[in-house]
Amino acid sequence: MTTRLDFDPLLDDLETRVLVCCGSGGVGKTTTAAALALRAAERGRRVVVLTIDPARRLAQSLGLRELDNHPREVVVDGFEPKGELFAMMLDMRRTFDDMVLTHAGRDRADQILSNPFYQTISSSFSGTQEYMAMEKLGQLVAQDEWDLIIVDTPPSRSALDFLDAPQRLSTVLDGRFIRMLSAPARASGRGLMKIVGTGFSLFTRAVSTIVGGQLLQDASTFVQAFDSMFGGFRERAQRTYELLRSPGTGFVVVAAAEPDALREASYFVERLSAENMPLCGLVANRTHPVLAADLPAAKAVAAADDLDRSGDAPLAAAVLRLHADRVAVADREKRLLARFTRAHPGVALVGVPALPADVHDLDGLREIGRRLAGE
Repeated sequence: MTTRLDFDPLLDDLETRVLVCCGSGGVGKTTTAAALALRAAERGRRVVVLTIDPARRLAQSLGLRELDNHPREVVVDGFEPKGELFAMMLDMRRTFDDMVLTHAGRDRADQILSNPFYQTISSSFSGTQEYMAMEKLGQLVAQDEWDLIIVDTPPSRSALDFLDAPQRLSTVLDGRFIRMLSAPARASGRGLMKIVGTGFSLFTRAVSTIVGGQLLQDASTFVQAFDSMFGGFRERAQRTYELLRSPGTGFVVVAAAEPDALREASYFVERLSAENMPLCGLVANRTHPVLAADLPAAKAVAAADDLDRSGDAPLAAAVLRLHADRVAVADREKRLLARFTRAHPGVALVGVPALPADVHDLDGLREIGRRLAGE
């Protein structure tokens, strides 16, 4: 029998310091993260929620005009939590810039930030958003100003990108790559082009607006200015990775009751298990349970057919057909979730029924929080 995921004890446990909401795109990670943060604050925690969603839905639902790269306290009329709630939205470029300013010194930082090669890496390099989300998480933990941090992971093609990004980026920017980038400054002619052909293929695809000698000059200048920071990338990535494996961290996998989303959730559960990362459980979001009459779909359709033939109650017939459709959807979702739980019997699960309308305010988030808690 599947264990029910019970969020209130998890949110109340002061040993819980980081919750990471992950899953494929469009399954409700942002709303889930915000609802959990709101509920935790109302139960007495000092919480910050970090979103990567650029659509600003989180700010609107929290009653704020906008969010930026620094935590902003949620202070709105009618919201008087026992704890405190802060919210922020990741600015990928700003986070990268702040990291440079912190670790490079003012003069060298100015040289790095103005370099076209750096500007391309910091805004469009594959995995940068995921890496900077991890970087920002590490910064929030280091500040030690909140007793609970809730992270809404990036809307990646694959939820696994969030776990892979630090290792992928640090591998590209490790010491061997620095030596290769430094080589053009010492090479020339055919030897230079050989280095370009074998070592720069990854970057030249990303830096599409910079070509030939200008690319090499910018890369060489970038490396000379940034060399002292490269060694720290792998170390920082490893620290963040270890943070994700620590006892105070928990992963919440969010999925819709749809084949693709549950398949992605299954991959993520397997990856977390393989790497000994703490999994809290699965949120099956926007489900459609049948809460009213226990009437099978086939009987509802038969009754609707009888009413249609008599012509006496067209409205009742329409309601019966609507009920039959709802039962069919609910049965399909049950089968999909049952398949998931058979594959992962040890994963706790909670279903969150769909609301009649989109969440756009604190009351909506509060309702989602109640449903997450099983109320």
